[in-house]
Amino acid sequence: MSALGRKFNAIAADKAAKPKYPPPFSLRLAHEERARLEAEAAGEPLGAYVRKRLLGDAAVPRKRRGNSPVKDAEALGRVMGALGQSRLSANLNQLAKAVNTGSLPVTPETEADLKDACRAVTAMRDDLLRALGKSPGGGP
Repeated sequence: MSALGRKFNAIAADKAAKPKYPPPFSLRLAHEERARLEAEAAGEPLGAYVRKRLLGDAAVPRKRRGNSPVKDAEALGRVMGALGQSRLSANLNQLAKAVNTGSLPVTPETEADLKDACRAVTAMRDDLLRALGKSPGGGP
């Protein structure tokens, strides 16, 4: 047997030795049924609630995949709200176009608007870093 064949067989044997997780179980519910279960779950993840109801004390807790990177949900909410209300990407694209064509008039108002935009971007960046548990550093 060739070296490649032996390597393939070794990989296949290694995969066969690892226990496989069972495939997920799917259940279709009417809108009313799901709404009822969600109300009864009272904020608990629906899957965990259903497993507890079906299996009682025999339900084995699911393994968590890790911690959420979000450390400050309030700061993340501020950033998401600000981004949702802003036309930041469209405005930056228009500014870049104007700069590239040389048609951006540099007036005191334009300069003040650009500085305000930079401060807003810096504030959003700082909030996002806080939300992710990082320390906001300097910025523009």
